Parts: sequence; C-alpha cells; structure tokens
Amino acid sequence: MQNKIVIAGGTGFIGQQLAKWYAKNNEVVILSRQKPGSINNAMEPFKMQNQNIRLVQWDGVNSGEWMKEIDGSGLVINLAGKSVNCRYTDKNKSEILSSRVNATKAIGEAIRSAVCPPKLWINAASATIYRHANDKAQDEFSGEIQNDFSVQVCKRWEETFFDQRTPFTRKVAFRMAITLGAGGVMVPYLALVKFGLGGKQGSGNQMYSWVHINDVCRAVDFVVSHKDLEGVFNLSAPNPVSNKIFMQELRRACKCAFGLPASEWMLKIGARVIGTETELILKSRWVLPTRLKNEGFIFSHPSLISAFEEIISQVPARKYKIL
Repeated sequence: MQNKIVIAGGTGFIGQQLAKWYAKNNEVVILSRQKPGSINNAMEPFKMQNQNIRLVQWDGVNSGEWMKEIDGSGLVINLAGKSVNCRYTDKNKSEILSSRVNATKAIGEAIRSAVCPPKLWINAASATIYRHANDKAQDEFSGEIQNDFSVQVCKRWEETFFDQRTPFTRKVAFRMAITLGAGGVMVPYLALVKFGLGGKQGSGNQMYSWVHINDVCRAVDFVVSHKDLEGVFNLSAPNPVSNKIFMQELRRACKCAFGLPASEWMLKIGARVIGTETELILKSRWVLPTRLKNEGFIFSHPSLISAFEEIISQVPARKYKIL
C-alpha cells in the first residue's frame, strides 16, 4: 500500500469513481452516513469488487472515531453535501448549505487534531458559482459572481474551506462542472434519448460546461504531484458547448436521428412533478479551466465527441436505443 486516501461523501458517482481510481495502489476510506455492512447499503457490492476500500460512518457534523482515519492519511477529498437535485424549499435550502459547511468544518477540525495531518486537502466546489453567462466565458481570474441562492451556497462553502486553519495541509478547491461518465447525470440523459426526447432544452442557447470523470481523477493526481499548487481551480473541459449542441452530439453518439425539444414551460412543469429546479438545466454555465491549463494540465477528453464516444462504449445499447 502506498498511501491512505480519505473520501468524505464518497458513495455517489464521483466518489465511487475516485475510489476505484485510487484503490488500485492505495487504501481508500470512504466517510459516509450509511452504516458499514448494512443490507441496504449500495456500497457493499462495489466494495466487494474493490478490496482496498473501506466504509466508515460519520454524520458530517460531529467529531468521532472517524477522525482517526484522517490522522496519517496522505490525501483527503471532501465531496459531502446534500444533492441540489431537489425543490428549493426553505428546508432543502437550509440542508444544502449546512451539509456543505458543517462537513467542511468537521474535516478541518479532524485535520487540526491529527498528529500526522494529510499533505493535501481537496474540497469540492461548484462551477455554478459564476453568473448566468451567455455573453462571455468565466474563469478564476475574471469570472463574475452574483448573489442568487446557488451562488451564495458556493461562496459560503469556499469561504468555510479556506477559513479552516490547517498550516501543515495544502488546500485546493475544485469548482467542478457537470461531470460526465458511464453513470451519474448520464443516466437521465440517455433515458431522454431512448424515449425520443433528446432535443434541446429551453432555448438551447444556454452554455453547458462539463468534464469527463477520467479528467476529474487525473486533475486530482495533477495537484497531488504538483506540490506548489493551491487555491481555486475550475475543473471543466476546455471546450464548453451550448445545450443544443450538447444534446445534438449525444444523439449522434447514440446513433439517434431525432429528439423532441422541451420548451421552458414544459421544463417548469416537469421539474415540479419530479421534485427539482429548472435552474439545473436552464442556467448558462460558461466556464473555462484557465488555471489548470496555465499550469500544464492536458485534458484526456477536451472535446465532447471524444467524451461521449468513451462513455457510450461502456453503456449497454438497451440503455439508449429508441424503443
């Protein structure tokens, strides 16, 4: 074993992919609210295929036995936070914010209490921190930040992270774009294509910033090996596209000739029915990874076409072929 990697909130799509990436040569500990060994635990089949992965319970708020896993680890990655794929009720808004802030504070406390603190702490952040942008791209140097709910959550999340006093632990915040891979957000997108609904959403002009999951893992490797890097990095592919082009390229990759569009009023009704917000689809996210590129990081999937080709090669045809 080369190292211990701790991934907080690591039971989702991104966390599982990072765990598999690092479990080849390292011990990986996933901090989760789920109980290890529970019969309903979705992580159990995953762990059986990856023997170097352990699940340790925490509540994302309070100190406890889980803090021992931080002590002596080489890398901590924090992905913890309530999903934003919900209606923005007052209760959900409070939980979205508190789950991110509290988990970040708890990890900060664990690092300060460690006899041998980790060398690097990577905290997830979000590319949605930038304003709705159809006029120009946003990056770490010139990006404009406004004050809607999602942006305020992102700001508090990052402020909490950088406010943590960890003098022996380097800190990097990744402002992550929508992450694409054989799972996660691609599941509903492929379902839309399968049912002939893979057309543009709303005007289709809103920009869509994305990143392939392999490049997320490689970017983590990159900042691990470049020990002078710290601060905020946009983690998004260098070639964002409009929603219209995104859906067009997805249909092409799935060899689907057509896809019915969804107008904004249809999306508003659908979002209410399934319990989510249209902002997740209609906000124009035009984000560039300027700092990563300046530091020499080369994306393995810089174009949407190559990303889709790799993803579709891993997905059974029945998942996206029109009925």
